[in-house]
Amino acid sequence: MDSGELKQSLLRSLRAQGFSVGDDGRIESVSQTDKDSIRQLHVAARSASIDKAQPGLERYEPRLIERFADGTDIDPNKIDPVLVEVEAGTEEELLFRYARLHWSIPISAGYGRRLRFAVFDRSNAKLMGIIGLGDPVFSIRPRDQWIGWDISSKRERLRHVMDAFVLGAVPPYSGLLCGKFIASLVTSIEVRKSFQRKYRDRDSLISGRSFDGRLALVTTTSALGKSSVYNRLKQGQRTLLQPIGFTAGSGEFHFSNGVYKDILEFANAHLKPSAKHERWGSGWRSRREVVRRTLRELGLEPDMVYHGVRREIYAAPLAENTREFLRGEHSRLRWHSLSLEGIFEHFQHRWLLPRAQRDLRYRDFRAQSLQLWH
Repeated sequence: MDSGELKQSLLRSLRAQGFSVGDDGRIESVSQTDKDSIRQLHVAARSASIDKAQPGLERYEPRLIERFADGTDIDPNKIDPVLVEVEAGTEEELLFRYARLHWSIPISAGYGRRLRFAVFDRSNAKLMGIIGLGDPVFSIRPRDQWIGWDISSKRERLRHVMDAFVLGAVPPYSGLLCGKFIASLVTSIEVRKSFQRKYRDRDSLISGRSFDGRLALVTTTSALGKSSVYNRLKQGQRTLLQPIGFTAGSGEFHFSNGVYKDILEFANAHLKPSAKHERWGSGWRSRREVVRRTLRELGLEPDMVYHGVRREIYAAPLAENTREFLRGEHSRLRWHSLSLEGIFEHFQHRWLLPRAQRDLRYRDFRAQSLQLWH
């Protein structure tokens, strides 16, 4: 595909997804109040993610669906959650990969360090939700301002932060507000200790320094503008997930519906990747670099990566002095000591049982409705 054909293909693709795009590729602002419209913008990218996953997961789908509950499988008074760390090459990994395909927006597989969990209900052995933690990006202005970071302290302490790239409940547990419970679990002792077991004494790829494995902060972003799930999550007087601002509305999801393959082929044929650190090897630094460089070569605005879909950012500090520690002012962390059991007990009385009494729609759900491939 030559440059003219690729340019027109990109513009057609963006308009087909619902973006208002000028001939120069500038994307007009997106309404942040209409969540259905935001979902619609993600339909093509989500469909592409499902198609990409099909060869590796379709043959397992019948047995994976059996791990999801029908609404009638659930007795709200008997829900008994357990957190299971997902290991590579296991049935739980297949289930994790399959579950994240059902989010309303395409979910990445995470970057760099990864820690994945599945939450099961021991009363029926069914999946309640998933948690995926990965390395955070280096620069997020609202996060950096909330912490009070300068460049030096951020370079030193960013390794004590992880970002939740997927976080929530699956149906029918989502209908019982269990997304709030799953989100709260990122602040738990169990998650913090799993992270420490996995990453303590690991040397940094770039600096070569050993790491003590202390996780001080988890961040996450809402799927669709402001989040009704993450808001008002408290344990006593403590707010577990604190809203700290919004993303700039940039990314590459709007190039993920098949056109990214054409972009990458064009970039590899006509452009030269920027150098990576010698320990990382050579090649493109990121998808964003591929997209921006190609857009510029096509005579389009590199800022087409700014799609305008802004997501609310949340910070979940795991200690009383998380920010002071991340700024390098404190050397020890004064941990919050929340266990899964304690978090669930509060959630059960505050959210779960009242919801189960006033809204019985969760009982109508059938796991078979999750089927992706026929």
